[in-house]
Amino acid sequence: MKQNTEAQTTITKVTKFLLDFMFYCGILACVTLPFTIRAIAPYYDKFEEFYLQAVILYFIDGVLAVLLVNELRRMFKTVLNDDCFIQENVVSLQRMGNFAFAIAAVSTVRMFFYITPAILVVILVFIVAGMFSKVLSQVFDRAVSYKLENDLTI
Repeated sequence: MKQNTEAQTTITKVTKFLLDFMFYCGILACVTLPFTIRAIAPYYDKFEEFYLQAVILYFIDGVLAVLLVNELRRMFKTVLNDDCFIQENVVSLQRMGNFAFAIAAVSTVRMFFYITPAILVVILVFIVAGMFSKVLSQVFDRAVSYKLENDLTI
């Protein structure tokens, strides 16, 4: 049993580190985006041709991704506190679904400027992630209701 607890602690610490790392790297990526796209532009002609559009669309997607990761970080805190089934997590899952759908929408707008095969995958992944988050929020909502009923019964 001790090994299982140690393994869970390790996974928890690694997950927390990854979420924090993604959050702060996402902020850094958004802030440095104009410089990064300018540096890449000589190697990718679409970035030269559509520089402003690329900066704006990637910035919006980046901010939405940072917001999505921040919601994950909030939810993870409840896991650490051993209190997952709370209304705040239902709200976080709803927001994550909204952010995922928004990323898919902004990525769709990008297709009016230039299309890459990867963008179609990105759009599909975020649509599926959005639907998954919305469904999971309903599952959590029911779990919160059952938990509250149980707490009142006892």
